[in-house]
Amino acid sequence: MSSLTYDLTLAGLSVGSAAALTGIGLIVTYRATGVLNFAHGAIAMICAYVLRQCVVEWGWPLWPASAVTLLLLAPAIGVVLERFVFRPLAVLGCDPAQTLVASIGVFVLLVGGAALVWGQGARDDVPELVRADPWGQLAVVLVLAAGVGAVLRPARGPGRPRRWTRFGRELRAVVDDRELAVLGGVDADRVAAAGWAFGAFTAGLTGVLLAPYVRLDPYGLPLLVMEVVSVAVAARMRSLPVAVAVALGIGIAQSQLTRLHPSGWGAPLLQAIGANLFVVALLVAALVLPGVGSRDALPPPARARVRTPPGAWPVAAVLFLLPLGFAGSDLHTSVQVPALGVILLSLVVVTGRGGQISLGQAAYAGLGALFTALLAAGRFPGLPRLPELAALAVAVLLVAPLGLLTGWPAIGRHGLALALATFAVGVGVSRFVFAQPYATSGLALGRPAGFDGDRAYYVLELALLGAALLATRALRRGRTGRALAAMRDHEPGASAAGVRVPALKLLAFVAGAALAALGGAMLGMGLRAFDAGAYDPVRGLLWFAAVVVLGADNALGALVAAALLVGLDAGARGGVAAVLVGVLAALTGRFPGGPYEALRAAGARVRPRAELTPLGAGIRRRLRAAGHAPGDRRPPSGPQDVSGPTRTPPPSPDGPRPPLRPPSPGGVPGPTGTAPRPKDARRRPSGAARTPTPPEALPHHPPRTAHPPTPPEALPQRPPRPARTPTAPEALPHHPPKAAPTPTPSDDTPPAARRTAGAPSPPEDTPPRPPRPTQAPSSAPLLSARRLEVRYGGFTALDGVGLDVPAGRVTAVVGPNGAGKSTLFHCLAGTLRPVRGQVRFGGRDITRLPAHARTRLGVARTFQQLAVFPSLTVAENVRVGAEQGRTAGPEAVERALALFGLDGPVRARPAAGLPTGTLRRVELARAFAGAPRVLLLDEPAAGLDTAEVSALARILRALAADGTALLVVEHDLDLVAGLADTVHVMAAGRIVASGPPDRVLDALETTS
Repeated sequence: MSSLTYDLTLAGLSVGSAAALTGIGLIVTYRATGVLNFAHGAIAMICAYVLRQCVVEWGWPLWPASAVTLLLLAPAIGVVLERFVFRPLAVLGCDPAQTLVASIGVFVLLVGGAALVWGQGARDDVPELVRADPWGQLAVVLVLAAGVGAVLRPARGPGRPRRWTRFGRELRAVVDDRELAVLGGVDADRVAAAGWAFGAFTAGLTGVLLAPYVRLDPYGLPLLVMEVVSVAVAARMRSLPVAVAVALGIGIAQSQLTRLHPSGWGAPLLQAIGANLFVVALLVAALVLPGVGSRDALPPPARARVRTPPGAWPVAAVLFLLPLGFAGSDLHTSVQVPALGVILLSLVVVTGRGGQISLGQAAYAGLGALFTALLAAGRFPGLPRLPELAALAVAVLLVAPLGLLTGWPAIGRHGLALALATFAVGVGVSRFVFAQPYATSGLALGRPAGFDGDRAYYVLELALLGAALLATRALRRGRTGRALAAMRDHEPGASAAGVRVPALKLLAFVAGAALAALGGAMLGMGLRAFDAGAYDPVRGLLWFAAVVVLGADNALGALVAAALLVGLDAGARGGVAAVLVGVLAALTGRFPGGPYEALRAAGARVRPRAELTPLGAGIRRRLRAAGHAPGDRRPPSGPQDVSGPTRTPPPSPDGPRPPLRPPSPGGVPGPTGTAPRPKDARRRPSGAARTPTPPEALPHHPPRTAHPPTPPEALPQRPPRPARTPTAPEALPHHPPKAAPTPTPSDDTPPAARRTAGAPSPPEDTPPRPPRPTQAPSSAPLLSARRLEVRYGGFTALDGVGLDVPAGRVTAVVGPNGAGKSTLFHCLAGTLRPVRGQVRFGGRDITRLPAHARTRLGVARTFQQLAVFPSLTVAENVRVGAEQGRTAGPEAVERALALFGLDGPVRARPAAGLPTGTLRRVELARAFAGAPRVLLLDEPAAGLDTAEVSALARILRALAADGTALLVVEHDLDLVAGLADTVHVMAAGRIVASGPPDRVLDALETTS
């Protein structure tokens, strides 16, 4: 080996050792807490600054200072972060996006704090803890990796099976399910604190080892450490040996590439790649390898949108007009606010509206400024020199399609994986475009003709900001706005409702890139130069955190964030804005609704409540007894879904819920046991006003004479089964023989009793409902599956499964847990593609069609876990299904709302916070509003009480009578017995029995 090769290898080992330390720390923290610590580089920077402060400024000896920094300060930082930032998030069960925001907030807080304390200048006098000889660093890495592996890695004892160490078992249990681990006696707080302490220790060790050889400033070192996150990502956040090997390999390769000196037009780019091999690895790991953090794909918790404070927009308009009276440096600073506001509006579109995490918006802003400068200077390849305004417009058009760089990975990535992908794109653009002199040297960015002065240019910025606000508002309202909100609230539910999720994600990222490019060009014109530092990836993290904590779904929050970021850093020392934003983001676990919502809730708690006098209390009681408030012309109303001073409050979550309202005679849904509404009546005497269901929606019955409500104990009912509980994993619930004596409604039974006891009442002059046919109808099935096979690794979930779902019939699939019911359901719904077999709909092969395409054909579905859109109202939820389904008319929405009893005041309430029974009706109404020909129901009775299940069965029978094909996957055999026409029993991935429910369920009882 030549001397040069040996020296470069040693240098590569030194760099690779530091990267390996970062990978070890990130993996340990992730495996102990489930959090990818974005603040790892910031902790490294703080420890390097503290070591320098102790040794250089205070004159401490190196080793005592190093011991204090690494053994006391660094672990203490980790413990404090776990206790006050991430433990509240874990206890509350916050979604991964909030955890990511908190991690970025800590990063921003530490960077801003370092800028405040030590200034923004670079330091080159950091003491060396270990000599430049890489063997010492490599030894530290190997010892740490071996020690951590011994604790976390499974070990095999002599004569004993493979098992985990006690701490390893506890650590894995805490990450998998913290609540269950606590119930099992694990001290989850201790385990998480130990993980954070060790991760912070490795971060501090990385910082003190790297600082003597790189630029130590608040931005450079944190970003450098974050670039080597590719080491942990390549190791899938699990394998320490892989992380160490990848780090050392990339370090050596990067050092060896410095020997190359390419020539030609591509030489600068090749040199940049050779000098930034860790960034290339980050791009490959984030964009090419399968996304890490599959658990981060969970939908966010149900939460209604926070409303804008009354009168906020007029106040904001006045404040943005005030700078027109400024002069000098004050106005020069103010021109940055509208430009930054437009950039932050791009995050409102991508994150607030579309629900996608984007950490690379600074790259698009910088590209907008760079392209504008190149076009105005005539240096853009293939295009002539353009005036500044024309250059700005063309630059926006050129940058917008580049939003696909982050939009395309977003189609298959969520949460942490998407955050890494967008961050990698931002870092790549910064390193390979902005930092290269061949693209940015000698660039000056002037202002448009006629707007050279600060005041005139500020007016132009306000006009462009207004246009950006109108564009953002357009993406919030109408069909597109509802689809974006649905995708943000529950992506699988939006796809099941017919929303084209992939296309909508691309739209959000392209629109966000265009707005970011516009704002970046405006910012460059305001500064009269292209400054690559203004679009650094660290600033992108700061912008993201600021928008999220101040209201990502509110355009006003973006404007407030822009004013704060510019105004607070306008003084002599920067970092104040970063500290404030970092504190707010770090406390997101304690104030998940944001600072405004926290202030509003605090104000509501301390606001004094007025108490009524005895006279007022008596008047209130009389008004409630009358059933309406003064000025309310409505007749008295019964229990409603919306509580208020003039209505009976809904039951508590722990108590019984109001039952689903089944269709009553004449096609009008109403409470069980009430008299039918006369045709000429405009209001129901026992409920809110409803739109009558069109005749085609429900079976017709001639009007009958109203009967008084029948007490439940007087109603003839089927005898209850031994248990109405979900199927146990090892066996199906017992089903009593049908031959058991069961009282049935007679011809003289009141219609109200008939409705309570079973299916919709037949007319008095018609015979009872005939028994179900023993065979399927002769017509071709509407939906069919043939020889479906699905495998998960070596496990076969479906093994040659086939079934038919005919129109106008109810088909049920039952079986124990693990039998393959859900897998079959997902294959039929389009959320899972089988490895073999075929799914046909109306004679067409739809095996390869995604869920939203099947919904548009007429195959709708519901979810076992409720899939509603909490930020939308009940009516808007249903409207999404109608707009994306096979019919988009308003009558479809009204028909669905009326059929499921949602056409009262509850229609205007946000879905967040409604009872489970009401939300189940909302989901069914959304599916029904799209006029489906096939309705797939995944455990529709989950979370419902007995009355609600009975009413649900009546509605489903009415839908089947109207010609809809229903497939029900259900554990409740009572519901299946009274509802289904055909039952398929699954076990071990196969259908083992099929036929009418009487025969199949009785056979199950006999064999169980």
